[in-house]
Order: sequence, then structure tokens, then C-alpha cells
Amino acid sequence: MTKPPRKPSQPLLGDADAPLRSRPRRRRDPAQSQLLLDPMPARIDPCLALLKPRPPKGPQWAYEVKWDGYRLAIHIEPGGVRILTRGGHDWTDRFPAIAAQAKRLPVSTAILDGEAVVFDELGRSDFGKLQKSLGGRGGKRASWESVSMVFDVLYLDGHDLTETEFTARRHLLEGIVPAGGEEAIRLSEEIEADGDTLFRIACEHGLEGIIAKDRNSTYHGGRGGEWQKIKCTHSDGFAIVGYQRSSSAFGNIRALLLAARKGGQLVYVGSVGTGFKASQALELRAAMDKLKVSAPAVKYTGQRKNLIWIKPKLVAEIEYRAWTHDGKLRHPAYKGLRDPAENAGICEI
Repeated sequence: MTKPPRKPSQPLLGDADAPLRSRPRRRRDPAQSQLLLDPMPARIDPCLALLKPRPPKGPQWAYEVKWDGYRLAIHIEPGGVRILTRGGHDWTDRFPAIAAQAKRLPVSTAILDGEAVVFDELGRSDFGKLQKSLGGRGGKRASWESVSMVFDVLYLDGHDLTETEFTARRHLLEGIVPAGGEEAIRLSEEIEADGDTLFRIACEHGLEGIIAKDRNSTYHGGRGGEWQKIKCTHSDGFAIVGYQRSSSAFGNIRALLLAARKGGQLVYVGSVGTGFKASQALELRAAMDKLKVSAPAVKYTGQRKNLIWIKPKLVAEIEYRAWTHDGKLRHPAYKGLRDPAENAGICEI
């Protein structure tokens, strides 16, 4: 005769009289019925690189070239492809070649993180050429020559990868996007080199700089330090708070008056009078004349004459060598206006 099983001395599931509970389940999106695990997010805040004066050292750091373009997230979804800017604007129609290439990638669903660029004749990313291909700031032209240099995958075939370490994400990305080639989506390759050596070579070749990424880091929006950028020349966005008129300069602009943020306030950081092209100056003058005000948005104690003040709505990309002891830009040069959709922001000091 078989003996009945012995009762355990203690309940296996805790209190024997308490109701059993299963783990709460996430509600599934009916439009993504084939995804068995994580629902696909509509948007992910981009991880931003923290500016550093020199490359970090140690085996946990991976290095890449820094690309000078527009940050884009490519969403490959059941219903098609969406291309979102850093600020969350849908620019799918503006990058038709990238969208078409995304449809040919060997994935069902994915979110790829990268930078849209246009290359110059030496193979360097050229921000001015990219803006021109899109019809200038605020233009609506489709850029067929743009290439997306992809450096991360955040979601893949039903799996949210943002809590997965960078090394594993790169391994998956390299199986999706081929290195090299002439396609509209290309892999931003990891370069096996000492950070200082790579930075020196990048500057010698006229590149903007390099990016260092912590191999063990997960993906988080904002500037947490997991990604770091080291630039050959400094370049940041500054608010235009006014301009100095000149009857002999392009667009009658002798110089732009610039501001940065400090403690939540705008502060004057100097002027820039070089780098303008005739077409840029005319476009810039037309934009500024719509924003005229009677008083400056910053404290100004300079001696310039013929000043026109404007609302600080326009963000100029300015390249500069360093800061002076009194908090002004040293050797600044105008590179162009940032598009509001890029959400580049104003430099903080």
C-alpha cells in the first residue's frame, strides 16, 4: 500500500491560507500582437555625451569617431519606418534613402540610434553640407545623400535593450548593420586604439573628435557620463541676443552677440563676426528682424555701436578655441543656425 506524501513542515509558498498571486503582467499593444516580450516604446530619450577635455583611460572604454550631424532614432515597426529627431519630431520624409534602407535590414522590429551625416570629398562629416541638403534651417527638402551612422540598438524583435550593457548591444548591432559599404545606414565602428592616440589622429585628419563609451553601461537619457565626447575644436550652441549692423558686411551683419546659460540665466559671452557666407547672412538677417526688441535679454556693458537686440529664440552653432579669463569666447566662428527640431539647446557654463 502506497504511503501518502509527508506534509512539509512549512508551507512552500508562504502562508498556506493566503491567496496565491502571479507576477503582474504588462498590458500588450494589440497592434504589436507578435511581440512576446516588451512592447515597443514610441520614443526613447537619447543618451548624450558629456564633454571632457581628454579621453578616459581603462579597458572598460570603447572609442568611436564623433560624427557632426543630426541625431536620429530609426524606428522599424510593424507598420513601417519612423525616423525621429533628438527632440522627437518625425523627419521620416526628409531622409528617404535612410528610411528605404531601414526596411531592408534583417529585423522585424528595432530602434537604432545614430547620426545623420553628409560627407565631404575627404570622407569627413560636414554639418554645413547636411543642412544644405535639407534646404537650410527650416527647409523641407528631402536629403537623398544623407547617411545614418548607427552606433546603438535600443530595441530588437520584442526585446527592450536599454537595461542591457553596451557591449552586448554592440554585439547585436554588428549582426544587423554591416560595416563599410555605400548603404544609407552604416555601422559607426568601434576603433581598437588607445584613447589619446585615436584623439590625436582624429584631430590630424580634421575630424570633429571622438566618443568614449563605458562598455558596462546601460542606456539612459541625458548626460550621465556613461558616454563622453572629446572635441578637437570646441563647438556649442549659443543664443543670439542681438547683432551689430554694418552697411558693408553680408546681410548688413558685422557681428552677432551671443549668450550662454549660467545658473538658469542668460549671460553675454561675446560676439562672432567670421564664418558667414552671403546666403547664410541674408537668411539670418531675415530671421533676426522678426525678433527685434527694445532691450537686451542679457546684461551688456560693451562699447559697440549700431546694436539691434532680438529675442533669444535663435541658436547658433559656434566653433571656438577656448574661453578668455573674463568668460568670453576666444576665436569664435559661425557655423550655422541649429534647427529647433534638433533640440540642441544652449551651452551651459
